[in-house]
Amino acid sequence: MTRVMASGVFDILHTGHVHYLSEAKKLGDELVVVVATDATARRRKHDPITPEKMRLELVDSLKPVDRAVLGREGDMYKVVEEIRPDIIAIGYDQTFDEKTLENELRKRGLDVKVVRMSRYSDDLNGTRKIIRKIIEWHSSDRRGGES
Repeated sequence: MTRVMASGVFDILHTGHVHYLSEAKKLGDELVVVVATDATARRRKHDPITPEKMRLELVDSLKPVDRAVLGREGDMYKVVEEIRPDIIAIGYDQTFDEKTLENELRKRGLDVKVVRMSRYSDDLNGTRKIIRKIIEWHSSDRRGGES
């Protein structure tokens, strides 16, 4: 049984997220997804639109996901030690360096392969760009008088 771990904020789910998790699932038999806490999301990306418990429930309901867990504050490697994956799938846009992660995990007694997933060409270019599009739409006259 090969356990794959993926992680992310997953704020305003979009097809890029689904592609990432579907591709990660193909790497093994079980996919465990770590959903970033609100505090981690604020620190690494942006103030989340959707609270962590809602994001966790949404991710857990996705077809490729076998189990979703909430991330931990502090040492990000602690959750990896708990899950004990064989493979960590990182998104194409995540800032982690594969070799640095593998080396740190090896120091902690974990032999984990880190694989970077490919970019999804039909992606809406991420949550922040989706938010910008919504703001532009909302402030334009295209609403036809709706509020």
